[in-house]
This record gives sequence, structure tokens and C-alpha cells, in this order.
Amino acid sequence: MTFINSACPHDCPSTCALEIEVLSPTHIGRVRGAKDNTYTDGVICSKVARYAERTHHPDRITTPLRRIGKKGSGKFAPISWDEALDEVAQKFLKIESDYGAESIWPYYYAGTMGLLMRDGINRLRHVKKYSGYHSTICVSLAWSGYLAGSGRMSGVDPREMQKSDVIVIWGTNAAVTQVNVMNHALKARRDHGAKIVVVDTYRNATAKQADLFIAVKPGTDGALACSIMHHLFKGNMADRAYLKKYTKDSDILEQHLTKHTPRWASQICGISEDEIIRLANLIGENKKTFLRLGYGFTRQRNGANSMHAVASIAAITGSWLYEGGGALLANSGIYHWDKTLIEGLDAIDPAVRLLDQSRIGEILTGVPSTLSGGPPVKALFIQNTNPMSVAPNLNLVRSGFEREDLFTCVHEQFMTETAEMADIILPATMFMEHDDFYQSGGHQHIHFGPKLITPPGECRSNHEVICDLAKRLNASHEGFNLSAREIIDQTLVKSGWNNLETLEKEKWFDVQPDFETSHFINGFGHADKLWHFRANWSEQQKVWGVEARKFQDAGLIQEMPALPDHWEVIEESNLSFPFRLVTAPARHFLNSSFTETTTSQKREKYPTLMINPLDAKSLDIGQDDWIMVSNERGSLELRANIFEGVNSGVVIAESIWPNSAFKAGLGINVLTGSDPSGPVGGAAFHDNHVQIRRA
Repeated sequence: MTFINSACPHDCPSTCALEIEVLSPTHIGRVRGAKDNTYTDGVICSKVARYAERTHHPDRITTPLRRIGKKGSGKFAPISWDEALDEVAQKFLKIESDYGAESIWPYYYAGTMGLLMRDGINRLRHVKKYSGYHSTICVSLAWSGYLAGSGRMSGVDPREMQKSDVIVIWGTNAAVTQVNVMNHALKARRDHGAKIVVVDTYRNATAKQADLFIAVKPGTDGALACSIMHHLFKGNMADRAYLKKYTKDSDILEQHLTKHTPRWASQICGISEDEIIRLANLIGENKKTFLRLGYGFTRQRNGANSMHAVASIAAITGSWLYEGGGALLANSGIYHWDKTLIEGLDAIDPAVRLLDQSRIGEILTGVPSTLSGGPPVKALFIQNTNPMSVAPNLNLVRSGFEREDLFTCVHEQFMTETAEMADIILPATMFMEHDDFYQSGGHQHIHFGPKLITPPGECRSNHEVICDLAKRLNASHEGFNLSAREIIDQTLVKSGWNNLETLEKEKWFDVQPDFETSHFINGFGHADKLWHFRANWSEQQKVWGVEARKFQDAGLIQEMPALPDHWEVIEESNLSFPFRLVTAPARHFLNSSFTETTTSQKREKYPTLMINPLDAKSLDIGQDDWIMVSNERGSLELRANIFEGVNSGVVIAESIWPNSAFKAGLGINVLTGSDPSGPVGGAAFHDNHVQIRRA
């Protein structure tokens, strides 16, 4: 048996260190977590442990294809690589000549989190002056809220959870979406009786393991945080010395919170005053409280404001001063990458328009406000994402993809819903079939993932395809002339992270900053070194970089509360749409990945809607009944799952199921909105009102 080290490439903060059994030059066997990696600790999720099923799946695309039927018909014919790339290049050059370079939009996301294979598409974008890409579908709301307080996207070493007395898992179903968090938290409970608190919208897999579970109404986290801080101030549990030395505007905040009592929050959040006080006392009486914050915040229209409020709790108590105390959302700010070779940063033209990833439906259907005064999008080049399933406002997205004048090239591993809409499909490699390197969002490791096996058929890596297209498009940049290993090595060196030879030898780099830096003992990331209780939301648009500074949407930040509060912009229920829908992640799918594997399909069974027993009774809905769920954006049918772990008035659809699993042929995102949220945009996937009836 030969096990070789690699890293999980999927869109998860864990970025697990893997050991992959290589059976032959073309086949892998078992996949397991690396026990000697101090964060992974030998623990990985079940879907990645079954990766051989996905790698050697009979339905993988293994040859280039050209569409021969109507768009969406699924009718394609094999062609050669030269024919495929020549046709794509000819189409792009013609469109560029007729409509300008901005009429071409390279579109990608995190189907792989490899820094080269994910982000290399931007090198082609920047050199060719194709339309820019404002990445808003996942992190923008949560990150901007955390940064408004901290000034730097980093935090406590997550391994410190093992030394915490209280671990508050807020806004993430860690047992499903980042299993290592649960591993470290459960060790703390086992070893010294640490308390695990979960704040979420339903009794999910993580909540079931909690010592205290707080079930808030969707989008009300900010109110809960404010009432906790109110109680901490009132009960003399605030660390006055810490507030004076490390924070700004604490006196103003305390006065602001005077009326934000547990009773006030109880009415907003749908939880009792006693629950709020119990949680506040637990946090206030235990300095070694670790706030492990998640991306549930980034799925609500008020998510940035709520994240800022929740993260501010650690500053009130001064828990940052203690090992096992403080907070963590992501460690992305510790890596200081020079990604010039990968992304062609030296070729950026700030005059090129920026298009919002989350508003692909409006953009493809020509809504003027989304086009920044530029031409219509006439061509898409898509890697690592499946917008025909995962994008919001899916009916509008489908209308855009159905345009006969839209040329679409998709580089993909399987015949996804987006691939079915393509004119040209290119077969893509999987992570053990190419070289790449990875950073960890939820911890502190840099990993190398080597090419372990030969890809099936004619599959090619993202880097190879980008470079081959660049030659045909007369695009010139040093990065197009280098191999994947050469770019990885030079990027490591230029970024101050040694070199590839050393990374391969050591298996990974642990780059967690020291205690003083991780806990902001030497100051937070703002120029004044203080935690900011008063958020400067306009400044956040600048923080997001040269492209994001161009992104403006009227009304996004004008009414955002500067101080922590409950911002009433969520899509509230009403008489027409009396329920709030959360489209939470499923255990055995990861966005639309793993939906093609038989094991995942069997374990998830079929799409369901979790509904409280009282609500089901009032609607005469029984277990497994077909129900119609609808709102202004669309409707779909799925089966009822009557579940006491969801509050009355809230329904949960664990997704994302393939569109084909639904009778109407489109999935759960027909119900989700694509309107941008402040301060820098972002789709609110868990913030939808709906009506429900028996189908």
C-alpha cells in the first residue's frame, strides 16, 4: 500500500490534510485524514473519504464536446481538443471585435480551492481586459462585518479550542461543513468539561451535540449579540481595562445598548429572556470563551452588521487576552501571497468594469443597472462552478443561459446543469490529477497537492486550458509560459514561504502567527490598533481592493447601522408569505459537488422541507407529503419532513440537490434572492420568505 500526502480541494474551511492510497498510475483507493497534521488530526468528512467513487465515476466527461441540439437538450458530439479550443478562441476574438473585450466574462468559483487552478482564470481575464469579477456568493458579508471590527482577517489558532472553557459555534453547522471544529471542541469537553454552545436556526447535526443550543430566527443574530453585550455591561462582566486599552467607542456602545435588553431581543429572536441571560452569563463568567464564527452570517441581508455585532462580544469580555479565548472567522489574512504570476495582477486595468457574481441572472438578461454602463455579456468561460444550480434567482439565471446569442464554454468534470447549457464542454481533471497548492481558511496550513495519477481520457487541468487558450487569443504573460510546478514554486518564494521542494519535503507549512499576533495583543489591524465598535462601512469597500472599489449599488450602505444593532432589512414573513426559508447545506453534498455519487444520493434520499409539527398540522401536511413552496421568484415541489427541531414559522431545505431531482427541473435556488446586500454586495441564500401548501 502506498499512501501519499495531499490536501482536500473543496470549498470548506477545513482544507484537510489527506493521505491518498495510490493503487496504480491511474487509480486511487482509500482516502484518509493525515493524523500527524495537528489540525486535521486524522479526521475527515465521509464524502471525501469516499473520493475514489467520485474520481472513477463512469459519468465523468473525458473528451471535448460540441453542442448539436438545442441549448439545455444535453445533446453533444465529441470533438478534438484543437477543434474545441480553436472554436472558443475564434468566438471570443469575433465577439471582442464586435462588442469589445468586456462582453466576455470569465466566471468561476470554488469548485477547487487550489490557488493556481481556481484563480489562474484571472490571469486571462486581466491580460485580455475581459469583464471583472466581484466575488460575492459566499464570504463578502461575513468578512466585511468581521473586518469592520478587527481590521484584519485572522484570529485565534483554532487548535486552542482544546484549551477553551466555553466554545460558541455560531452560524455554522460544523459537523457537516467543517468536521474538524467538532473534533477539537469535543476533545475540550472530554478532557476538561468545556461547554459547547451552538447558535443556529434549527437543531442540526452540530446543535444535537451542544450543551446549550440557542435556536434564533433567521437574520436575528445581531439582536442576540446586542442583548448579550447589554447584559455583560449591566452585570459588570465587561473588562473595563481591556476596553480602555484595546477598543474604540466602548462608552458610546454601552450607552447605545441601554435599550437592547434581553426582553427586547427575545421578541426579535424568538427565544426566551432566560436563554439569553444564561448564554450571556456563560460567556461573561468564562474568560476562555472561543467564538467560532461561520458563514451562516453571509447568507442574510443583514449579515455584515450581525457578524460585526457578534464578533464584538469578545472585545467586551477581553477574552482575547487568554489562551483558548477570542474569536475566529477565517485566517485568510495571514498568508501574504504574491499572486502576480497566478492572476496576472500586473495586467489589471482599473477602468475595466466589475460584474457581480451573485447577479449573473440579471447580468445575462441585460438588466442595465448590473452592466455598469458596458456592453451585454456575449460569452462566458466557466470553471469550477455550476451557476445553473448554485446561483440565486435561478429562473432568471436559466433565462440568461437560454439566450441564443450567448456563447458558453464550460470546463467541467461532470455533465452539470451548467455544462448542459454550454456550446463547448472541455473535460477537467480532479485534484489528484494535477499539481496545486492550498491555503487553509479555517486554520493555518499551506499544503501541496501533487499529481498522483494520470487523468482519464483527455482531461486537462485548468492551468493547461488557460495557457492553451491564451496562445490562441494572443494573450501574453509570463504565467502562460510556466508549468504548474514552476508557478507554485515561484509564488511560494516571492510570498516568503520558502519553496516547493521544502513544502513537498515537510508535507505542509504551519504558518499560524504567535499568540500575541493571533490574539491581537499588539493591536488590531486598523491604523489605530483598536477594535472598532463603530463600523466604517464605506471604508470596507476600499478594503476589498481595486476591483471592489468600483462596485457601487445605490442604497447598499446608506442605512447600515454604524454601531452593533438589529438591522431590519431581512426578507420578513408576511400574510402572503408567512414562512422564512433557510437553504442550509446537506451533510453528503457540498454545494453541487458529490451530488453525482451514488452513495451521497442514497444517504440524502430525496429533497425535503423541514417543517414544524404545528405548522404542518395547520396546513394539513403529513410526513412525506408533496408540498408546493413558492414566493415572488418561483416555486417548486418537494416532500415534507415534519421535524420538531425547527421553530414554527421557519422551514429548512438542506441542499443543493440537482435540478433534475425536482419536478419543474430547477432546484431550491428558484426561491433565493439575488439583490445585493451591504456593504459590498452578497446574495442572501438563507433569507427568503415563502408560502407553503399541499401540492
